[in-house]
Amino acid sequence: MITVSSAILDPLMAANPAGPRITYYDDATGERIELSTATLANWAAKTANLLRDEMGAGPGSRVAVLLPAHWQTAAVLFGIWWIGCEVVLDGSQADVALCTAERLDDADATGAGEVAVLSLDAFGKPVPDLPVGVTDYATSVRVHGDQIVPERTPGDALDGRSAADVLAAAQASADSQGLTAADRVMSTAGWDTADDVIDHLLAVYVVGASLVQVANPDPDLLDRRRQNEKLTRA
Repeated sequence: MITVSSAILDPLMAANPAGPRITYYDDATGERIELSTATLANWAAKTANLLRDEMGAGPGSRVAVLLPAHWQTAAVLFGIWWIGCEVVLDGSQADVALCTAERLDDADATGAGEVAVLSLDAFGKPVPDLPVGVTDYATSVRVHGDQIVPERTPGDALDGRSAADVLAAAQASADSQGLTAADRVMSTAGWDTADDVIDHLLAVYVVGASLVQVANPDPDLLDRRRQNEKLTRA
């Protein structure tokens, strides 16, 4: 069996490890961060090692992801899949939860025994004043290794769907959108549901394209961004 992460990241690494894979903008703050395929894979591996070694996650574990569309969320998703866990997006019961500080109550509602909070800060600042027993992602993830051996017997991958089903749906979505490896896609869409993740993230990567993800989009910046980022789809 193969994981979603291996099926997507391995071909991307073989084709172009140094090329841009996700470029993240927040137009409200002026933030711009770009990750190559190799850097995204390293962050995903660090996340996988954190989840497995510190938080006890493994095949069959359900991991609630209560995060916005963000470059760190992409790393979290691929990290979860690399160790054979299931991503849960609807706030239902989970063994582990990853969330922002604003969604700690939602994480508690999942019944997760382990919770990690992401600041999503561009410079990796920790979250202040976390409750006792809650893990600060930025502080903890940096000490973990950036290589991972993919799980050989993964469980479900995404809200009850197997890895094979998720990959097939991503390919079908890419085909219906007409995406190709030559595309550089700008998106302002969220990743709040399984279909969102498939259509707005995995469909881009399954064909080898790259993603420019924009939060709080400023319409006045679109034309300049289209030129600067060499966008082919928006």
